[in-house]
Amino acid sequence: MLIRVRDLSKSYRLGSTVVHALRGVSLDVRQGEFAAVMGPSGSGKSTLLHLFGCLDRPSAGRYELDGVDVGSLDDAALSRLRGAKIGFVFQTFNLIPQHNVLENVELPMIYQGIARRQRRERSVRILKQVGLGQRTFHRPTELSGGEIQRVAIARALTLEPPLVLADEPTGNLDSRTGAEIMKMFCDLHARGTTIVMVTHSREIAAYGTRLIEMRDGQVESETDLAAHARAAAS
Repeated sequence: MLIRVRDLSKSYRLGSTVVHALRGVSLDVRQGEFAAVMGPSGSGKSTLLHLFGCLDRPSAGRYELDGVDVGSLDDAALSRLRGAKIGFVFQTFNLIPQHNVLENVELPMIYQGIARRQRRERSVRILKQVGLGQRTFHRPTELSGGEIQRVAIARALTLEPPLVLADEPTGNLDSRTGAEIMKMFCDLHARGTTIVMVTHSREIAAYGTRLIEMRDGQVESETDLAAHARAAAS
């Protein structure tokens, strides 16, 4: 099991108010799944994704990533685990505008201490895979929204992580470009990468193999989308 969480909770204090973002979530994500997480604003889906990504720590409960008890790790070990296991794709892209496409894609490898020649070769190869081989030295301001998201996906793949976490990856894109980006995620999933994606759109969620619906900080329901697709095709 790639992800295993048990009784996971997360609370924040805002002034005198305590916000319970997650309330005892328990679920598993198997290697090779494409899980879509949906729910209204404030349901806890983005908080769950941040905990999956080791960007935050739970208030209570247990999280295991690829057999490692994340709660037992110090910050340095947590950073190493995150770099080795997880790629991130965000709605807001999070590219550095002063850097060109190649430099943005190389960043995760710099943090991991990978040699310059190796990271340059790997970045060029991945940019060609996502259709940006001719945009290597352009800056983000010179790209379309779809191209920028392709750069973000390429950056997420540079360390060849077994898990990719995507937070509203098509949220700032038109429907045609969004469909192109989702095809890239499907191709990535077909190559064996596990994907957990937060989305507000049922149309986008339908690209996944499993739907997890959240409400009020808890898992409300789970649906095997792959099984539904097989039943509809038979």
